[in-house]
Amino acid sequence: MCSAQVRPELSAHIRTELPGPKARALLERDRLVSTPSLGRDYPFVMARGRGVEVWDVDDNRFLDFTSGIAVCSTGHAHPKVVAAIREASEDFIHISTDYWHERMTRLCERVNDLDPVGEPAQVFICQSGTEAVEGALKLARYITGRPRYIAFLGSFHGRSMGSLAFTASRATQQAGFFPTMPGVVHVPYPNNYRPLFKGSDQGQAVLDYIEQTLFQSNVPPSEVAAVMVEPIQGEGGYVFAPEGFLRGLRELCDRHGILLIFDEVQSGMGRTGRMFGCQHWGVTPDIMSLAKGIASGLPMGLTVARRRHMQRWPRGAHANTFGGNPICCAAALATIDLIEQQYCANAAAVGEYLLGRLRTLQSRFECIGDVRGKGLMIGVELISDRERRTPAKELCQAVLTRAYHNGLLLLSCGPSTLRLIPPLMIDRSHADEGLALLERSLREAMSAG
Repeated sequence: MCSAQVRPELSAHIRTELPGPKARALLERDRLVSTPSLGRDYPFVMARGRGVEVWDVDDNRFLDFTSGIAVCSTGHAHPKVVAAIREASEDFIHISTDYWHERMTRLCERVNDLDPVGEPAQVFICQSGTEAVEGALKLARYITGRPRYIAFLGSFHGRSMGSLAFTASRATQQAGFFPTMPGVVHVPYPNNYRPLFKGSDQGQAVLDYIEQTLFQSNVPPSEVAAVMVEPIQGEGGYVFAPEGFLRGLRELCDRHGILLIFDEVQSGMGRTGRMFGCQHWGVTPDIMSLAKGIASGLPMGLTVARRRHMQRWPRGAHANTFGGNPICCAAALATIDLIEQQYCANAAAVGEYLLGRLRTLQSRFECIGDVRGKGLMIGVELISDRERRTPAKELCQAVLTRAYHNGLLLLSCGPSTLRLIPPLMIDRSHADEGLALLERSLREAMSAG
């Protein structure tokens, strides 16, 4: 067990009991009027934020290691993003996609310049990751004329009835909504920490399963429109594709005339220290879905496809009322500039630093089974037995709760993985403070359990 002491001043930022009196009052108001379906782990009520720091309505200060689920990529209220929003809002707030405006075209040009699909691209702009996924699915079906799809267990692609058919990270997300869109078959996602197949190459084993079992016994490859995959699974536990898997999947799809869709909603836009997660493996898809960190907190999703595919959509085949909103486009343009100029590199550098510190922590805490990550997309998997790698679900939830009370906002994913996804602009000082609070929270949760 670690013997390091947490600096006493780290507690000074929590000024009231949690939740405080103003937060409790708002929670009571909200209970009567808001849906209970939202997944909330602890009662944080935000008032304002700057960078990686946020304050609740009782003026308690926290470090935000969630970034609004990897959305606030440039930090809270970045001055350049705020200025871009203000300038755009003074011009006009909305014009439908029946018309054009310069910021929308410029955003599509900037995305094309980032080369997400390895050749000239065209972009469909919407409001969320779910919508970006829906656009990808509709485009794949339209241009191939095929009715089936392949997705992966542990994946998360959204909650609409189409994207939900591909989501397979938690049964509660599916319960009560069957039937969703038909034609989707799920296969295992290769996981080196929790291998399902014999042998050491889990990626090749999954590829062999698709080619030699699925295609031979159940799903004719000539009927498959697309394979949709997260290069790095998000909600499924921050599981990273093994070396060679994405390239093998690319080759499999090319062999059978199947389109390859990368869902980079969570792993894209500099989060992993590269602009897109797939760049770590040197593989490009036919279609990519983007959202979350693209506009620093304003609602935006993108379906990006190779131009030779996207241009086959005729007028009226797919559209969106709020797509290309000028204020969101302005925020996205400012965000891309900041990520490209400095925050992508910062995510790589601070992420490497955090991974090193976390692996040192792992050597001192038996409950940390695995530390994995790229850039500032980091998972810390908690277990109750190192030999059996049994997920420590209750401990994971207890750590989230203790972290909140210590002034650190965290989320979980998978059965028992803490995810660290702070804003891409975080510096080492805030990283150190966050790790100190995480260590304290681990010790407290273990002592209480």
